[in-house]
Amino acid sequence: MKYEWRKEEKHLYLPKEKPTLVEIPKAKFVCIKGKGNPNQEDFSYRIEALYSIAYTIRMMPKNGFTPDGYFEYTVYPLEGLWDLTEEGRKSKELNKDELLYTIMIKQPNFVTEGVFKKALEMASKKKLNPLLKEVYFDEIEDGRSVQILHIGSYDDEPRSFKKMKEFIKENNLKIKTLVHREIYLSDVRRVEKEKLKTVLRYRVSK
Repeated sequence: MKYEWRKEEKHLYLPKEKPTLVEIPKAKFVCIKGKGNPNQEDFSYRIEALYSIAYTIRMMPKNGFTPDGYFEYTVYPLEGLWDLTEEGRKSKELNKDELLYTIMIKQPNFVTEGVFKKALEMASKKKLNPLLKEVYFDEIEDGRSVQILHIGSYDDEPRSFKKMKEFIKENNLKIKTLVHREIYLSDVRRVEKEKLKTVLRYRVSK
């Protein structure tokens, strides 16, 4: 039976429209870093490079290589860690050209550095995307976090961040870092802005 993250990891990926406290375990990711406005073409190329690797891993057995412990699964959604340059932090209004980001796609536990390198080699033979060489493998543990489901435009996210900050204050928590995580549950090419679903997370501590 195919592993479905929407069913098996529902508490991590399908929260409600109100803040909740969760513990995010260490997980494996394929990642790529970038800077600038996500509406620009460079961001799309970076997403393409990530998915190229993610689907190469997913389809490995059909291409003559089966990693140890492999099982069928649904590819995880795109995620991103978002920050600002020093210049961007000084500005009173958000300047998207000053955004710093790491976008990533979670991988099943059987994926190792070796499996990733094999996938990179396989993908590079099929794709001409020069950004493939910037994709890397990492393990990340967010730990204690507050998350919420945001429904609507990305530009309207401050509404949900406000709810999260109120929840954090009410529960005697503090935000560890203003670098926040976003998980994109909707395909922006096929869903109206008002219906986009995005998980927002802050790492917190007591």
